[in-house]
Amino acid sequence: MLSLTFGVPGRTPLTILCLGAHSDDIEIGCGGTILRLLTERSRVSVHWVVMSADARRAREARRSATRVLRRASASDIRIEQFRDGFLPYEGMAVKEAFERLKTEISPDVIFTHHGNDAHQDHRLVSDLTWNTFRDHFILEYEIPKFDGDLSHPNVFVPLSRHIRRQKVRLLMSAFPSQVRKRWFSPATFDGLMRIRGIECAAPEGYAEGFHCRKSLLAPV
Repeated sequence: MLSLTFGVPGRTPLTILCLGAHSDDIEIGCGGTILRLLTERSRVSVHWVVMSADARRAREARRSATRVLRRASASDIRIEQFRDGFLPYEGMAVKEAFERLKTEISPDVIFTHHGNDAHQDHRLVSDLTWNTFRDHFILEYEIPKFDGDLSHPNVFVPLSRHIRRQKVRLLMSAFPSQVRKRWFSPATFDGLMRIRGIECAAPEGYAEGFHCRKSLLAPV
């Protein structure tokens, strides 16, 4: 296997864009990877954008993102207020939000939803990510759900047991509005990371999985 450096040497500044339809999506999909990057790299700027959140969920999202990004050299947390479950029907306004974002940053890597996600809000965010950032490196994360839409990731980021525990503790403490949902549990998050860890032979047994549509291999 090859180590992924995003084309940016370790001491060079790295700019990341994290996109999520809902307030806990980024943490579920790539929270461990972001925590690992911030642990291993010293100059990381993160733009964190959540597209849909009411007042309570917005507070949860901002609190959680602030905790995840406390080691970032710079961070920008944005919580939009598009209606949950209705993003495709507000498509023009959501597209305009993406267009504004494109004029402000040019990230080295973008984390977004999987294009084949069964949730309509997730699919729209993924589609607009590709539509807006056509020349960027994009990794699509996965969200477990009732619909059973998990598939076969082709990129894996191994996680230490410490980061795995940190991710799960964060999810369970930062999102009290979700803890009574039958799927929102430590077992769900641990189980998926364990399966992905098995699939990539992660040294400590845990990983996050991503879908990569395109990548450019260049000599160093």
